[in-house]
Amino acid sequence: MTAIYLDHNATTPLAPGVLEVMTRYLATDFGNPSSGHHFGAAPREAVAAARQQLAALLGAPADRIFFTGCGSEANTLAITGALMGRAGQVITQATEHPAVLQTCHALAPQGIRVTVLPVDADGLVNPTDLADALTDDTLLVSVMHANNETGTIQPIVELGALAHSAGALFHTDAAQTAGKIAFTVEQLGVDLLSVAGHKFGGPKGVGALYVREGVELSPVIRGGGQEGGLRSGTENVAGIAGIGAAAEYSAKTPRDQLAVLRNELQRLLVDALGDRVRLNGHPTFRLPNTLNVSIAGTVGAHLLAATPGLAASTGSACHDGSIGSPVLAAMGYGGERAAAAIRLSVGRPTSDADIREAARLLVSAVHTMG
Repeated sequence: MTAIYLDHNATTPLAPGVLEVMTRYLATDFGNPSSGHHFGAAPREAVAAARQQLAALLGAPADRIFFTGCGSEANTLAITGALMGRAGQVITQATEHPAVLQTCHALAPQGIRVTVLPVDADGLVNPTDLADALTDDTLLVSVMHANNETGTIQPIVELGALAHSAGALFHTDAAQTAGKIAFTVEQLGVDLLSVAGHKFGGPKGVGALYVREGVELSPVIRGGGQEGGLRSGTENVAGIAGIGAAAEYSAKTPRDQLAVLRNELQRLLVDALGDRVRLNGHPTFRLPNTLNVSIAGTVGAHLLAATPGLAASTGSACHDGSIGSPVLAAMGYGGERAAAAIRLSVGRPTSDADIREAARLLVSAVHTMG
């Protein structure tokens, strides 16, 4: 059956034109971009063009964009690359993506001390907590731009300024914000910023890291010296061309409708179910496409199982269905509220009719479940 897709935070369909661009470099212009002969020319030009396209979306110089195999690899390169061979403190926060949290903790044996900041009931880091945690040996602060489960947007500008005041680098995982909200790396004031292609209409298997001029990183993957020596290995030309095309599409396509659709979905659920619907995450500082709610008296996994015509999730796709949400636990939500949580994330292809039908399916399932 065809289901309504409201899981765009997990992955997005390819944006218009992306598949056509990718196919060219899988078939006709298949050469290695490092080759000096004719067959390497078009792929080399495609990588350069994609770098320009992604840089334009992020408001960054093109020569500061480095392609990776995914967003998690970009996070690993940012954190491990900045801390390799050093001892000191790294600070992150409790609702980070596992790619950040686990990478930070993996560096403990080399002398890295990991400090994990708490979040409040809306999922926000308190800048005062960061200020109190900074020490003379703080090397890096890594706080995600927006949470993948609740959509809560962190005060990155303020947090980054605090990190810089202590002489530390600042990294943000912007996988969920790139292409959804407007920003530039200069506006955020970050030193390092990660993105993932498949979160904004590009293909899976390609990501990128912005590295501010003057920031020195050690490579995680060594070899032939591709990507300025930071990420060796023959480039995934089709994927890189795809993330570039998706970035250009995202930069040119209005995104105002995302919040309209999300708000309408929330209104329909509240109108039908009243105060049984409880919002998880900040009511204002959140992604325009993301609605995370707990419906009292239900279990999120059971509710979604009872609505096969709706494709959504109970949380991050990285651990969906395996354990309770660490994000909601860090926000102080346990027991029934955490178990009832569902994440509904709209995208550019989502229609008004999709929203109305999704609400109808959920409300019907809730009433059936009692």
